[in-house]
Amino acid sequence: MIKAYAAMSAGNPLELFEYEAQPLKPNEVNIKVETCGICHSDISAIDNSWGKSKYPMVAGHEIIGNIIEIGKDVALHKIGDRVGLGWHSGYCNTCEHCEAEDHNFCSSTNKTVYSQYGGFAEQVTAQEASVIPIPNELNHEKAGPLLCGGITVFTPMVEFNITKKHKVGIIGIGGLGHLAVKLYKALGCYVTAFTSSHDKDDLLKSLGADEIISSTDKSQIKSLGSQFDLLISTVNIKLDWNLFLSILKPRGRLHFVGAVLDPIESSVFSLMGGRKSISGSPVGSPKNIKKMLNFCAKHKIYPIVENFKFEQINDAIKKLRDNKIRFRAVLSWE
Repeated sequence: MIKAYAAMSAGNPLELFEYEAQPLKPNEVNIKVETCGICHSDISAIDNSWGKSKYPMVAGHEIIGNIIEIGKDVALHKIGDRVGLGWHSGYCNTCEHCEAEDHNFCSSTNKTVYSQYGGFAEQVTAQEASVIPIPNELNHEKAGPLLCGGITVFTPMVEFNITKKHKVGIIGIGGLGHLAVKLYKALGCYVTAFTSSHDKDDLLKSLGADEIISSTDKSQIKSLGSQFDLLISTVNIKLDWNLFLSILKPRGRLHFVGAVLDPIESSVFSLMGGRKSISGSPVGSPKNIKKMLNFCAKHKIYPIVENFKFEQINDAIKKLRDNKIRFRAVLSWE
C-alpha cells in the first residue's frame, strides 16, 4: 500500500490515505517521492475550484524523487535515477505536437494531479517521456518548484528567443515573479520588477532586479516610455493593461503566465501602431523543462522556499492560503 495525503472533499484538511499501486504500463516508471512542492494549483484541485476534481484528491505536481521501478519498454531512464515530474505525467506521443517535441500542447495529456494520484504520496507513477533527469548540482529540497513555477516563467525566454540584449519587465513578485527576476537576470537582460509591495525592494535588488517600479503608480509607469521588449505578467488581478502595452517597444510583447480571471481589455490601435502582441502560456514541454533545469544548475538558481515535513502538510497549506509563505513551500518525507 502507498501512503498519501488526500482531500476527501472540497476545501477540507488533508487526511492520511492509502491506496494500492497499479501494475506498470510498459512505458511507465514508478518514482519514490523525496520532496514535493505545494502550488496554488494544488489548492485549486483540493478545493475543486476548476470543477475537475475527483475525491479522494491526492494533489502535488512539483515532484523530486528516485526511480524505483521501470516498465519493460522504458529506454530513457533506469532504476536509481534522480528525476523530476511536473504538471503532466503522460502524453499520446503520436500527435503533431508530441512529434514536434511540444508535448505540453498534446490534447491527450495525463495530468499528474487530475488524471491520477499526485505527489503528496510516497510514490507516483508517470510515463517515461514526462519524467525529467535532475542535474546533480541541484538541491532536491529546493528544486521542486522549478518543475512548475520555474518552467512557467522560463518558457517565454526560449519561445520568444529572448537574449541579453532585451529589456524585460516582470509584473508581480511572488512565487513566479521572484524566479523570473533570477532567470532573466542570469541570461543577462536588463530586468525591471513591477510590484505593489515595496517591502520587497531590498530583496529584489539582491535577486538581480535593475529597477523597481510600483505596479499601481500609473504616472511612474507612463514615465518609462516605450522601452520593453517583453513584459511578463505573473499576477491574477486586473491591472491597466493598455498602460503596460504603452511601455512596450515596437514588436514588444505582453505575455501572461498568471491566470487573470477578468477579461483582458486592450485597444487594438495600441497593438497595431507598434505591431505589439498579447500572448500567454502555461507550463512547458519536457525538452524545455530539461533545458531550464540545466540553466538553473549552471547559474545556481533556486526558488526561495519554506520547507515542511509531510506530516505538516495542513499547516503548510493553511500558511499558503493565508499568503504567509515566503514565495514557495516544499514538503519532504525525511
